Amino acid sequence: MTTSGNARSACVFAISLGALALAGCHTQDFPTYPANYREYAYVTNGGSGTVTVLDVVNVRVDREVQVGANPIAVAANPTRNEVYVVNQGDKGGQGSLSVIDAEKNAVVGTIALHRQPASIDIDPTGKFAYVANAGSNLVSVLDLIGRRELAEVGVGEDPVEAKLSPDGKTLVVANQKGNSVTLLDAATLGVRGVFPGCPGASDVVILPDSSKTIVSCSGGHQVMAIALARASQPAGPQQAAEAARPDRLESLMDVGRGPVQLALKPDGGEVFVVNSQSDSISEVITGTDDVQGAYMMGDAPSSGLVSRDNALLYVSNLRSQNVIVYSIDDGHRVGWAHVGDGPSAMAFSAAGHLLFVVDERSNDVSVVPTATTSLFTPQQAGRGPTALFTLLTTGRGPNAIVDKAFKIQ
Repeated sequence: MTTSGNARSACVFAISLGALALAGCHTQDFPTYPANYREYAYVTNGGSGTVTVLDVVNVRVDREVQVGANPIAVAANPTRNEVYVVNQGDKGGQGSLSVIDAEKNAVVGTIALHRQPASIDIDPTGKFAYVANAGSNLVSVLDLIGRRELAEVGVGEDPVEAKLSPDGKTLVVANQKGNSVTLLDAATLGVRGVFPGCPGASDVVILPDSSKTIVSCSGGHQVMAIALARASQPAGPQQAAEAARPDRLESLMDVGRGPVQLALKPDGGEVFVVNSQSDSISEVITGTDDVQGAYMMGDAPSSGLVSRDNALLYVSNLRSQNVIVYSIDDGHRVGWAHVGDGPSAMAFSAAGHLLFVVDERSNDVSVVPTATTSLFTPQQAGRGPTALFTLLTTGRGPNAIVDKAFKIQ
């Protein structure tokens, strides 16, 4: 299956909407897919209690699926063809998790959660999930195969994110109203440590080698770096022995005001802090905890996403209806794309040739060609804006997105 006919029609549609003319809609800019290939993007619509399913292969809306009340987060299973939607529920009520079969794009199960669940993370095996329940001060551990809660763990006040380290040993929990970070041992679910002094703790990233976590303190102007515990390791033939170390606070780094989100490079070398109240991003060198500087991005930046080749940072700006493209190696802006109203969450297609931007206020998703295609290069961007590929309509109040690609067996 190829995208040739649909790619042409989408280009015509984008131009008819008044988007800037593309340099050229070439079908060779898009992957050629085998007949059994499927790829969808799932968008949670908080205002309508639904998930909009986007057909990425054909760049069109596939369907809208009814889930629970106020869906707020979504994640894809890395080993199973399933997608999980966190529903906050009605005000003061219990939340739930909707299980979507990605092959059928239908809800096939529901797992009860606690009050105001806010985030979900899935372990690399695809067997377990971790949900932060902000209204209950709990983290739920879920059995995704049995579709049930295995355990609940008390943490700090208003946990808004729980993230598992790549080595599967540590759960890092950001307690927003508790102004703290809780570290849990993933095997025993015991509390290893609590680190106060992070006002409005919100977003969490963990380095690929699981040596460090960085947490944004959105109520102030800092990010917190915590070195994660490690066991002693004997010396190998070509390396020195590593001594055991406990979890420890490494640094509090000054960035801009209102750091709401962190964008980690895939190689882990740098993290970009999205400062919503300073209209900027701050660049942090993760190995040394040095803040390189701040760069103006737009009006109320809300989210950042680094390309898989570690070259470009895309920043959505909630109040300026654009996505800024920043060259990491060159250290400056190289272009922008005009999108819908209230751009926030973003996701790449599996091939990286398209960027999906969730527009919260205009209830749509903007589809932007990336630097992996000849439709947009940094050189072209330096001369002007990137043309929008197309707009896809969602339900009311879209707020999160995830991409899931797989092959039908």
